[in-house]
This record gives sequence, structure tokens and C-alpha cells, in this order.
Amino acid sequence: MNTNKKIKVLFVCMGNICRSPTADAVFRHHVKAAGVGHLIEVDSAGTHAYHIGNPPDERSQRTALKRGYKMDDLRARAVDPDDFEAFDYILAMDKENMRLLQQRSPQHHHDKIRLFMQYGANYDGDTEVPDPYFGGHQGFELVLNMVEEASQGLLEHLRDHINR
Repeated sequence: MNTNKKIKVLFVCMGNICRSPTADAVFRHHVKAAGVGHLIEVDSAGTHAYHIGNPPDERSQRTALKRGYKMDDLRARAVDPDDFEAFDYILAMDKENMRLLQQRSPQHHHDKIRLFMQYGANYDGDTEVPDPYFGGHQGFELVLNMVEEASQGLLEHLRDHINR
């Protein structure tokens, strides 16, 4: 990995209003707190264009804000074909979105596409972040718990690459 440029991380879910903006806000927070914001760039997008231009779901924002994560500045966008070239890590929240990303990306970028939860210490590599959209408050809490853990693991992984 070329450390002369920023490492770029893209979080992806379906509509880019619940899971991926939560991951975006949490990971950005941890990157800044670790003092490596000048080395890591973070963004999020959706595989579907349902909510382009909209802020994250109010329930996601409320749950995140209770733990100190601000995300009201984020706006939903769809994955762009240029994202496959621009980003070093394209992290899907679930297998279906990972499959869609692999279908849309050039073959030589497939190694960039992974499940985000592979970085969570208490989860296996196949674990998916569940979509809380149609559920209650506890679903948003669960998503935030999972995202916090995987964010720490991802940050450690990236630090290893930065320090090489």
C-alpha cells in the first residue's frame, strides 16, 4: 500500500442512511482521535439510489449522538463507478451489498471489497451488520455496538499498514 497518499475507506450499505453513515461517523471519529486524520480519508455510499441527498436516518443520528458521534453533515449518495478506483477499502455491511459491489466493480478491484465486520474481534469473517431500518431502537443500538468494535479493529489494521 502506498503510504504517500491517504488511505481511502468507503463504507457501503443499501440506502446510505443507516449503517454506512454510522460507520462513516464512528470511524472518522476514531481516526481523528487517534491523530491519523491526515493519513486516512473516510466516506460512505449506498448500492441503491433511494435516498440520495438525504441526511442519515433520524434514529441513526439520535443513537450515534448519544455516544458522541455527529453525523448530521453527511448526505446519502450512491456508489459511483469511480469509487472502485479511488478507494483502497470498500467495506460492505452485508453479503448482499458485497455481492452487488463485486458485480459492479472491475475484476481487478474485487480484493478491495470486504465485509466490514471482518475487523470486529468478536465476530467471524462472515458476520453482517443487520439493517435496522424496519426495526426498533434496539436495532440501531446493535448496529452502533458492532460498528464501534469493527472500527477499532479496522483502525488497528490500517495503523499496521501505515507503520510499515
